[in-house]
This record gives sequence, C-alpha cells and structure tokens, in this order.
Amino acid sequence: MSLAERYEKAAEAIRCAQAMIVTAGAGMGVDSGLPDFRGDQGFWNAYPMYERLGINFVGAANPANFEGDPAFGWGFYGHRTNLYRQTEPHRGFQVLQDWAAEFSQDSFVVTSNVDGQFQKAGYREDQVLEVHGSIHHLQCLSPCCNAIWNNDETIPVDFASMRAEHVPQCRHCSRPARPNILMFGDYSWLSDRTRGQEMRFERFLAQHHQEPLVVIEMGAGTAIPTIRYMSERIGQRHGATVIRINPREAHISGGHVSLPCGALEGLEGIEARLD
Repeated sequence: MSLAERYEKAAEAIRCAQAMIVTAGAGMGVDSGLPDFRGDQGFWNAYPMYERLGINFVGAANPANFEGDPAFGWGFYGHRTNLYRQTEPHRGFQVLQDWAAEFSQDSFVVTSNVDGQFQKAGYREDQVLEVHGSIHHLQCLSPCCNAIWNNDETIPVDFASMRAEHVPQCRHCSRPARPNILMFGDYSWLSDRTRGQEMRFERFLAQHHQEPLVVIEMGAGTAIPTIRYMSERIGQRHGATVIRINPREAHISGGHVSLPCGALEGLEGIEARLD
C-alpha cells in the first residue's frame, strides 16, 4: 500500500469513528522542540553534562537521586519542569481536537509523557490518562502521606552542574518533595492520581464498547512499549482501527494503518485528505 493510500485509509477511519483515542509517547513532543531521548547519545545530546558524569536517562530519572542528594535529583526534574512550562504545543494537538469536534466524537488521551502538553493545548483534565504521572504534580519523597499537590514551585537550575538552587518541600512533613512521576526502579511513587485517570478511561471504553473507534498513536517506540501495547490492545476490539505514526518503528499488523513519519507530518497528511 502506498503512503497516499495509507493516508486515505487513515482519513476514512477517522470519518467513520464515533470515538477517538489519542495515544502518545515521547515522539509527540519532538515537533514542539522537545527531545525524545532516543538512546544514550540522544539523552547526552540534550544533557552533555550527564555524559561527563557517566549518567544516562535511567540514571538521571531515578528516585535514588532525591534520597542521596535532593538538589541533584531536582536538577534534572527542575530543568524539565521549566522546559515544559516554556514549550508551546505544536498545531497537531489542535488538529486532533478539531477532528473530534468536526466528527462529533467523544475523545480521550492516553500518554506516557509527563509534560502536561495535552492539557496545555486545551484537553480537559478528565479526558487525559498520564500512565507515568505528571511533572506538574508533587508528592512527599518518603512518602509521609498520600497527598499529591500541584507543582507551583519555581526551581532555578545551574545547568553546568545540573543542581537545583531550590528544593521543593513536602507540605506536610517538610522533607524534600519529588515529582509525582513513575521513575526507573521506583519504590515510592503514589499512583492514586493516575489510578483515578485509569478508572475514567475504563469508563470511556465501556461507554463506547460497541462503537467504531479510531486510535491515533504518535511517537510511541518499543524501548518502553507501554503506549504501543495499549494501542494494540484497543485495536483488537471489533470496529477499532489503529493509526500508528512513527518515523522509525511504524509497523503494525492486523489491517491497521502505518505511517512512517513524525507526528505533525502524519497528522497534516491525514488532514489534507479530510479537507
């Protein structure tokens, strides 16, 4: 099947669907200027100081850093907090919302990204599932309780040393706080907020269980395949079509649609067939 035919098939699946599920991995943010940390070298290109320290993404995104040296732990996450606050979502986020409105589709987002870009682009909190949590919410490092609160902190970071000049504190016990994000080797992440999102998503699926669904997956790779597995699981439902948009790992079987390109390019290619 040619690329043009794939775009046509994707457009037809969107026209016929009664509900839309957007699934997104790190590649979704690339068109907004965010790095996707593909491999150690990709991470070190974004953070060369970690290469000098011999620390890869797994080592930087680790709760042990907060225990041993909270200022160092917050160096990475403080910088990411500031970066995500400054980043504007690319127009693909709005394209997806426009389709849902044009075709009167109920919609839901499932993302492994912790950046809050979907909410920033206008998606409601109750239509987003953040499977790994959110950098815009905090919890106690211990944790001393189950509280999760908004990250309203200002966190300056010395980029040369990757150390935060301010360490957020728990509102309840005054020990260091940490982002409410599921990190590598995590042992203290509070999952209550994400579990509530999961329950809302399961209700969404139940409400649309007999309807044609379209799943639009963008930037979800195989290194951490949570989102790909989610898309494929939903794609097994009767009447569901998955549109996988990925520049390097686009293959998907079972009669679904594979678009080997970046998120925005893929969405604009489909958009041209829907006009």
